[in-house]
Amino acid sequence: MKRTRSKLLLLAALLAAVLLLLPPAAAAAAAKAIDASNPQRLELPDTMAIGPESVAFDGHGAGPYVSVSDGRILKYGGEGAGWKTFAYSPSYTKNKCDDFSDLPPVATESSCGRPLGLRFHVDSGNLYIADAYMGLMRVGPNGGEATVLATEAGGTPLRFTNGVDIDQVTGDVYFTDSSKTYTRAQHQMVTTTGDSTGRIMKYDPRTNQVTVLQSGVTYPNGIAISADRTHLVVALTGPCKLMRYWIRGPKANMSEPFADLPGYPDNVRPDGKGGYWVALHREKFELPFGLDRHLLAIRIGAEGEKLQEMKGHKNVRPTEAVERDDGKIYLGSVELSYVGIVNP
Repeated sequence: MKRTRSKLLLLAALLAAVLLLLPPAAAAAAAKAIDASNPQRLELPDTMAIGPESVAFDGHGAGPYVSVSDGRILKYGGEGAGWKTFAYSPSYTKNKCDDFSDLPPVATESSCGRPLGLRFHVDSGNLYIADAYMGLMRVGPNGGEATVLATEAGGTPLRFTNGVDIDQVTGDVYFTDSSKTYTRAQHQMVTTTGDSTGRIMKYDPRTNQVTVLQSGVTYPNGIAISADRTHLVVALTGPCKLMRYWIRGPKANMSEPFADLPGYPDNVRPDGKGGYWVALHREKFELPFGLDRHLLAIRIGAEGEKLQEMKGHKNVRPTEAVERDDGKIYLGSVELSYVGIVNP
């Protein structure tokens, strides 16, 4: 009996030692996993306009604003008002994209636009829009027809404009072009071919100039500026990684690996605590059978450590996770007809 008890005490001591050696992030991820199996749904008003890819809130907390498949930006005004058209590209007006069409949105997005990343500049109230076909656009606080700011960078057309974020102090806008070879409609080819023609860029609103910060990037997608404004965190979809690009300090204009991810990332959004929520479209090694659960998103710390996981049904493949001050997390998706709201 004494020998058995001694073995148990030894095992307990060894287990405690192992737990102490584990990174705090690993314990946090295990302890704080979020179940997003039954999110609240904000259904979009039109079954033809689906895929709220990006979710944004303005400086007054109004919204969400979402980018949808028919080329518009919609704004949610509450239960009574519902969804309203907030913005659209000049091509949307020119090509009469509000007329009824039997064609699926993917067939008309090159002429009507497919807005993806959204981000507000708080002081001005301007909304910046990364449209996969129209380039970088901006619309004022009252919405309406957006102004196209950039359709090329470094003498090369923007072919797959994707993610966007803003330095709220300087107003500089950072955005990605996922490929110089393929369009959004060919996004699977960017992954399967290992295309590495993507770029990271900066738009200066004072000079209206676009600067290519880094080219030759493998499928850059979502982008977020760090809380201290020293670097950008960029999602690399095909490689299932995050990259850090320094914009200030001794490493300025240099990039380095930031985190390996267990899935294919889309948008990256600050979590308000110095870290980031990264939406995962699907897991890296996801099986078509088995449990109907997979990773929807992962929270990454300020130094790339994994802090928290969110899991839900496999038919939900998020493109963005946005955490609000009240703790609710809004999920965007390029496929679904609603915005999901998770209340941990």
